Amino acid sequence: MTDRQRRTAPPAGSAVTSAAHGPQSREVVRLALVVGALGVVFGDIGTSPIYTLQTVFNPSDPHPVPVGTDNVFGVVSLVFWSVMIIVTVTYVLLAMRADNDGEGGIMALITLLRRMGTQRGPQTTAVLAALGLFGAALFFGDSMITPAISVLSAVEGVKVLRPSLKEVVVPTTAVIIVVLFLVQRWGTAAVGRIFGPVMIVWFVAIGAFGVSGIVRHPAILRALSPTCAGGFLVHHFGTAFFALAAVVLAVTGAEALYADMGHFGRPAISRAWLFLVFPACALSYLGQGALILGNPNTVSSPFFLLAPGWARLPLVLLATAATVIASQAVITGAYSVASQAAELGYLPRLRVTHTSESTIGQIYVPWINWLLMISVLTLVFAFRSSAALAFAFGMAVTGTITITTLMFFYLARWKWHTPGWLLGLGASVLLLVDLLFVAANLTKLVHGAWLPLLIALTAFTVMTTWQRGRQIVTARRQRREGSLREFVDHLRTNTFRAVRVRGTAVFLNRGKQTAPLALRANVEHNHVRHDHVLILSVETLPVPRAPANQRIAVDDLGYADDGISHVTARFGYLEKPDVLGALRMLDPDTTEGRLDLDHASFYLSKIELRTGDAPTMARWRKRLFIATSHITADAAQHFGLPGDRTVIMGSHIEI
Repeated sequence: MTDRQRRTAPPAGSAVTSAAHGPQSREVVRLALVVGALGVVFGDIGTSPIYTLQTVFNPSDPHPVPVGTDNVFGVVSLVFWSVMIIVTVTYVLLAMRADNDGEGGIMALITLLRRMGTQRGPQTTAVLAALGLFGAALFFGDSMITPAISVLSAVEGVKVLRPSLKEVVVPTTAVIIVVLFLVQRWGTAAVGRIFGPVMIVWFVAIGAFGVSGIVRHPAILRALSPTCAGGFLVHHFGTAFFALAAVVLAVTGAEALYADMGHFGRPAISRAWLFLVFPACALSYLGQGALILGNPNTVSSPFFLLAPGWARLPLVLLATAATVIASQAVITGAYSVASQAAELGYLPRLRVTHTSESTIGQIYVPWINWLLMISVLTLVFAFRSSAALAFAFGMAVTGTITITTLMFFYLARWKWHTPGWLLGLGASVLLLVDLLFVAANLTKLVHGAWLPLLIALTAFTVMTTWQRGRQIVTARRQRREGSLREFVDHLRTNTFRAVRVRGTAVFLNRGKQTAPLALRANVEHNHVRHDHVLILSVETLPVPRAPANQRIAVDDLGYADDGISHVTARFGYLEKPDVLGALRMLDPDTTEGRLDLDHASFYLSKIELRTGDAPTMARWRKRLFIATSHITADAAQHFGLPGDRTVIMGSHIEI
């Protein structure tokens, strides 16, 4: 079984795996993947109909769109064609073709660009990688705003049932969000099985209610014509331009389609989108537009008012469940982005817990979880309504989409050598659409659009500061450690007068160019060395998962009889490093004898950082780097080392 097949295969013993092999079994597997994708991938974009049209026609908007026949037709048409162009064309048909061994999303694009760095020059690669990193930073803003606006918009449905319940919306939302983050430690594997069926019910329901609205006012189907959207932009540009700041809410969650591609595969996501999600959302938008045409007073909550009276309470409950699922998906996405960023050197090593044995990617990152919870609660109590948060939401979405589009076309030109005229035509159209949305959302800058930009700039500053500080510390550490080859030569000639003792010692190090500080201290100060010395480097490959035949590499460092070897253990950026498991794969013939791993001692070098006078970074960035280092996860736990056999030796470095 290949690595890609292993990711998509169902757990052993399931109904799927026990079915007979053949075409019918393969169809069952495909259906299971589609249902799983519905439960994880489409929660965010699938709940956008709750608040999109309501926000467009919000009278308290600083640039309100009047409720009128032409405006309703134009806005609904803009929504439909925005979803068609951005989600269907940009993401489903184009961006999802740019995968990194099956994985998608901003971090996958960054690794693809880094891989191309030697071909296109370091300067171009650095600029595009920085742009992609800012896109990842914008995603953190999206991860904070999505749970707040989604759950708020669903709970606000109770005001349709009983206006007197207005005051309970914010407290109820806060309770739901706290519970949502408290249960993260148990993972989503157990509840994930019901996510898909719940979302199927959701999409069928909103599609059916949309059809009921269309039947009452079938003229709304005119909005399906691209000339309707184009005419609205041309003849009512002022109104249409400001409407785009809210229309973009219809495509929130588009990045999730791309980011979660590795979990379900492109075919499953494409089928779910084209055959259920897109039609259901389109019908809901058309139905809401028809409702507003018939009664402009329904513009305050067209999504819930589209349902008949008897169905509104069940719809509020179903919407709440759907928005919790949407929040769950984006929270899990934040865990993945943070984990990948840490593996690629943009964040400190974080404590990551894998919460499912059968579902790859189901992880829990405690530090990110509590940061998100505090941030989301702050947004709920500060903005207090989905309409107010909507002003902020669009900026994060449009920024990420524009960066993804730009990076995709660059990769298409230099990786696949697509003809320039074809790329120019496609990029001109898609980037024009994206930049229109960005410009429209910039008009909301003082009304809340500054928030995701502030979050993104903060995250971007932390990540770039950590990357730069890490480079400085690594350079100074290498100078202090000295050449590993020379150190091994001195050991062979017993320059240090070190006594050999029985046993195996494993020294973790960043590479094989320098001697580990812990090994140097042990030899120079304690004057002892073990019979078998392994200098272990853990390497993170720019792929999601390292192939088994590339997991381990051994170098005897020039001597095949001194018991000293360098071992490189390779892991993908989505894997949790299991050092002990990797070492058990070693052949005694390559390590100059059999290793006693059951009793081996593991040595780590701990570095204490201090602010120095050298002009390496601004003083505030030095302090930020040192403060960020305090969230670094325990190395022994991160690498899976046995706590009772791990020795930590300290040193300090000034930056």
